[in-house]
Amino acid sequence: MGKTAFLFAGQGAQYTGMGKDLCECSKAAAKVFEAADKVRENTSEQCFTAPVEELSQTINTQPCVYCVDLAAARALEEAGVHADAVAGFSLGEVAALTFAGAFSEEDGFSFVCRRAKAMDYAAQKNPAGMAAVLKLDNETVEKICQEFVRVYPVNYNCPGQLVAACGKPELEAFCNRVKEYKGKAVPLAVSGGFHSPFMDSAQQELHHEIGNYHLNVPKLPIYANITAECYPQDQHECEEILTSQVTHPVLWEKTIRNMVEEGFTTFIEVGPGKTLSGLVKKINKDVTVCRVENKETLEETLRALGKETSEE
Repeated sequence: MGKTAFLFAGQGAQYTGMGKDLCECSKAAAKVFEAADKVRENTSEQCFTAPVEELSQTINTQPCVYCVDLAAARALEEAGVHADAVAGFSLGEVAALTFAGAFSEEDGFSFVCRRAKAMDYAAQKNPAGMAAVLKLDNETVEKICQEFVRVYPVNYNCPGQLVAACGKPELEAFCNRVKEYKGKAVPLAVSGGFHSPFMDSAQQELHHEIGNYHLNVPKLPIYANITAECYPQDQHECEEILTSQVTHPVLWEKTIRNMVEEGFTTFIEVGPGKTLSGLVKKINKDVTVCRVENKETLEETLRALGKETSEE
């Protein structure tokens, strides 16, 4: 029988009201937000009522999406669905680490708040943007990036989709160059050049701060963005991987391929949106893909997995 993985969403799909009805239908999900409010006042209220413009500011996006990710996973667990391993996209990796027990609940949320502040500051210090390149192979995109001074391939999402981080002065020229290669470049609504040297100051700050947190030996295997392999058992190695993540590419396609090779046949995206679900389907059409972000999708997933659902 195949194994099941929970995939924790990254920032980008945030919306007003996310997580609200999960809390109303799951006590385990509600506890996630209650714990977050004790560390960062009014986090749940921000998730449930703040406009998208506010939620899209990195300093708010990361703690809010983290909560929805973790709440969705806790709701699944409460309903009897268990993961054999976890992975998270960018920010989602912190939620994955917490779910797997590497971070305590309080430390995981505290760290993600610190991460958000550090990355927000780095983004203001180094103005940059990101663009998703479609319809070209990775090697071609890497070649185009090398034509520019500060353009870096960063998110290896799936076949035919690679995201680049670009300095603001070069973003438009990069997108035009992609068109000349018969590709399509889609600028992303983000506030910085994440997973690139634009985040060097954030990486340095997190490297300095990580010693204030204790990383436990996780209860589940956690696949790391920067290696596409499982986190090691050694705490110092884990700290280095986690803090380096903000300046290194996300090897998502390779991560999913490695998981499939290692026997994973069911992938459940937890958190807002369906970005990761879409990427997994493009990487491998033969696996089962579900998602949970609210009461409706939780019930759909439970039915798909043969679990009984109960009405309020």
